[in-house]
Amino acid sequence: MPDDRCDLLCLDLPRAEEIRNRLDLDAIALAAGRARALADPTRFTVAVALGQGSEPCVCDLAWIAGRAESLIGHHLRALDRWRSWDSGWVGIALSVSSIAVMPLLGQAKKRIGARLGSAVTAGEGTQNLRCA
Repeated sequence: MPDDRCDLLCLDLPRAEEIRNRLDLDAIALAAGRARALADPTRFTVAVALGQGSEPCVCDLAWIAGRAESLIGHHLRALDRWRSWDSGWVGIALSVSSIAVMPLLGQAKKRIGARLGSAVTAGEGTQNLRCA
């Protein structure tokens, strides 16, 4: 049997309904739109580069991403459409990027630590995986 289905209907209706009622569907829709805005690899690269603490110009971003300036401009406009004045899209980009990158970083650190015989590096990898 696949693990995505229950053999027995065991719905905890009060608990499920409580969770369902706490969901902010507008916030979920907004977050999903922001996640879609970061789904393109070039756009994601631009967002992460912008989150590095400075505001590089379009030509810098084009060099960083290895793309044409006109394409970078397109991606900046697309990211700007999802920017929110109460919470910056750069912060959201960093949060989303950490969700995607932390497990990969943790696995890489564990492998490198094992190759180098470094318990510290391997331990950092484990910590990255736990935080992801």
